[in-house]
Amino acid sequence: MKVILTQDIRGKGKRGQMIEVSDGYARNYLLPKKLAQEANADNVNTMKMNDKATAERQAKERAEAMDISKKMKDFTVTVTAKGGGAGRLFGSVTNTEIAEALEQQQKIKLDKRKIVLDEPIKTTGLYTVKCKLGYEITGDLKVEVKEA
Repeated sequence: MKVILTQDIRGKGKRGQMIEVSDGYARNYLLPKKLAQEANADNVNTMKMNDKATAERQAKERAEAMDISKKMKDFTVTVTAKGGGAGRLFGSVTNTEIAEALEQQQKIKLDKRKIVLDEPIKTTGLYTVKCKLGYEITGDLKVEVKEA
């Protein structure tokens, strides 16, 4: 019997995938627990429409990530932090502070977890920070740290 999975099932397939299973497994386990639905014409058509909508959404998100990556090359984000003189800071500049400065200065909202710092920024100066924008697209962001 052909069924369309409504949830990921280990060893069988992912959500939205059409698979062939034995009649007993489908009738006694998958269908009663709503882990799958029978692959009739309506459900197959719905599955195809969902796949198409997902592909369009992913293409749009990928284009937005590419656009943000290109924009990041052109500007520098300035972050001010308390310092103790001689270019040293009290504490360090975190990815949260960089994300907030990016949103304030360039109106680009980026999750702090997408900003990757190789090591903590503890001195003033100009740094290059990697940003993972999704879909294997990364962008380099120039961050200038100034003492307050």
